[in-house]
Amino acid sequence: MDGIDDPIRWGILGTASIAHSGFLPALRSAGGGVAVAVASRDLARAEPWAAEKGVGRAVEGYERLIGDPEIEALYIPLPNRMHMEWAIAALAAGKAVFCEKPLCVTPEETAAVLDAARASPGPLWEAFVFPFLDEIAAVRRLIAEGAIGEIREIHSSFHFMLDDTENIRSFAALTGGSIQDVGCYPIRLARLLFDDEPDLERTIADAVWSDDDADEEIWGALAFPGDRRLLFSSGFRSTYQTFTRILGTDGEIRMTNPFHPREHDTRTVVHDGESHTEPAAGTGEPTFTPAIRHIHNVLRGLDEPRHLAVDEAMGNAPAIASVIRSARREGVEPPTF
Repeated sequence: MDGIDDPIRWGILGTASIAHSGFLPALRSAGGGVAVAVASRDLARAEPWAAEKGVGRAVEGYERLIGDPEIEALYIPLPNRMHMEWAIAALAAGKAVFCEKPLCVTPEETAAVLDAARASPGPLWEAFVFPFLDEIAAVRRLIAEGAIGEIREIHSSFHFMLDDTENIRSFAALTGGSIQDVGCYPIRLARLLFDDEPDLERTIADAVWSDDDADEEIWGALAFPGDRRLLFSSGFRSTYQTFTRILGTDGEIRMTNPFHPREHDTRTVVHDGESHTEPAAGTGEPTFTPAIRHIHNVLRGLDEPRHLAVDEAMGNAPAIASVIRSARREGVEPPTF
């Protein structure tokens, strides 16, 4: 049994860009962990990647890394369609798992992974990191204190320009599309702030589809109990934009970036005709850092787990499926509000 001061030994499945742009900087910032190995199906790809990114060693084949007794935790940044297979394999090996969002691309796959998580000694987190951020904690406090009254409506979007036509996000066969990549963020945020699940029979959506049948842009509404709603949009055809408004009965909160806030991002509270703007909280470290720090503390017995996938991941998959069905007009009648 490792001591509480020993670093958590991480393995990385695959060499996706988010592993070196998001995960590795945050792992170093969080402290208490080290990237021991990275696995790839192609060792010739993994070896230079490991050397360049400062990862201990390269391994050929995901199975070998999962079976390595030195590895305590696995980060899975593989393409969406591969999440189920390798998350289940990692959980079956008893590893702690931090799997990129979306955890899976269908409700059925998500349920299978969560069943595996319930049977495993290793905890599972879906890599939505914003619930761990100080900025989200600040907003939840404001809401709990009644700063804007009761939340009635959330407007939230996540867009960026995707210029690489060969990127896996562009291909439906690889379960790409903006709703799976970034549209999932507004849905997860609404579920967190409303503390409820949407009424999927009332979903409205439309989309612009690529030649490969992935959504390049998608927009719509999800209805929540109590006649509350999320109005959302996402896409790959606009400049980077993540603005969110939380409308209440007595005011509103405006966030320039609730998902990955940076130094220039702000939070504005509007109440009684006056507005007060502050810098977004906690932007001095990579946005993955609080989540990884929490995982380390859980694995060393220093913290009780929060935002586990078994508790929170199931709601997004059926919501996304309902949005796609509505946007495709798959037997969905326009709802009456």
